[in-house]
Amino acid sequence: MSMTPEQATWFADVAGRIVTNVEQVLLGKTFVIRLAVTAMLSEGHLLLEDVPGTGKTSLARAMAQSVQGSTNRIQFTPDLLPGDITGISVYDQKTQEFDFHRGPIFSNIVLADEINRASPKTQSALLEAMEESAVTVDGVNHRLAAPFMVIATQNPVEQAGTYRLPEAQLDRFLMKASIGYPDHAATVKILETSSAPSSSVPLASVVPAATITEMATLARSVHVDPTIADYVARLVDATRSASEVRLGVSVRGAMGLMRASRVFAALTGRHYVTPDDVKALAVPILAHRLVLDAEAEFDGVSATSVIAQLLVETPPPADRAAS
Repeated sequence: MSMTPEQATWFADVAGRIVTNVEQVLLGKTFVIRLAVTAMLSEGHLLLEDVPGTGKTSLARAMAQSVQGSTNRIQFTPDLLPGDITGISVYDQKTQEFDFHRGPIFSNIVLADEINRASPKTQSALLEAMEESAVTVDGVNHRLAAPFMVIATQNPVEQAGTYRLPEAQLDRFLMKASIGYPDHAATVKILETSSAPSSSVPLASVVPAATITEMATLARSVHVDPTIADYVARLVDATRSASEVRLGVSVRGAMGLMRASRVFAALTGRHYVTPDDVKALAVPILAHRLVLDAEAEFDGVSATSVIAQLLVETPPPADRAAS
């Protein structure tokens, strides 16, 4: 059964309250906040990459505070171990059994701060959790909370003390976004309130965790015309045959683009997906999944520019709206 226009209106209203709440902390970055909300309601994970001091941690913290659920922050450092994330089994001498002590990953929203400062071994501890919403410790499978979302921040890999995330882990992030510097008006407003750190701004939760789960389920019923699915498939195929690309977008990436397009449409109060929804999300969902040819990277080609060019070269279907 497809989403009704009334359900789409309710969906957009609730999502709008989350966006407005987060905007109290991150001024002038409405589109990035909408991307973060889209990722959450798509049951996906978000990677924020930018230079230090642009509000990556503030955005992640504000998203966590906006949802009335459990949250945890993990500061990734070179000496962090996988067990520090997933939890460990501890032997109880009284019962003569091993008791599992849950790690910070067992939360609705997990903030993985500066994720690329930890070793690849520690980063890999997130792979199962992000894909299956579960962790396996000592052969025992433990389910995570629902909803479950990882919001990770990282500094550019050119900076000292960072490790490049492996392709397998990048592919598990639904989106990768960059906040960027605020414009002049937003900067002035930030400076006017700079007497208190952003972390001290009280931010009330506006949505229960159960509502997030309900909205994620409802978003699956947004209507997608077969021509939209064909458009996404052609875009993904184009990434695999582009001369600058060594490894194109995976099937997981294509499915993520479809899933997020449904949510993005509902965010605007529509119960159907248009080509513009796909275009708006193509770069944040597809670009970080590309592995460029070494020669193309040497020539200064970026994954973002490749996706932008493919959007120009791949004709979208005619907007037939809901049918």
